[in-house]
Amino acid sequence: MSIFKLENFNEEPITFVETQNVKSGVVCDVYFFDKDGSKDLGIVTVSKGSKTPLQKVLKGDKTIEGFLSGVGTLTITKQSGEIEKYDFSNSTAKIEVEVGIGQTMQWEANEELVFYEICYPPYQDGRFENIS
Repeated sequence: MSIFKLENFNEEPITFVETQNVKSGVVCDVYFFDKDGSKDLGIVTVSKGSKTPLQKVLKGDKTIEGFLSGVGTLTITKQSGEIEKYDFSNSTAKIEVEVGIGQTMQWEANEELVFYEICYPPYQDGRFENIS
């Protein structure tokens, strides 16, 4: 279970749906927005030394990745092959990155890392392809 059990996210009311074990060291708490069915929310906890699956965005209108706490990196590879790497540490700065269709993304935790993912429209199987 994630350390983040929320009733609001960015001042919007949300409801907890379920906890998913993505892979060893990666757990995602799924929420829906009570007043906005156009999106959903995942709060993902990555254990020290673990990585999320390398995922390619296949569909959806918008995918937002945002840092919450911990220490780690987000690596995004654009369709052109250009790599963007974001290094995070326990910071109060709110940083969000939009990941486009055809791009790949992967989070890696140097210490425990917590991030959020907002999917427009809400996540459905087939949105991402796990590459590794």
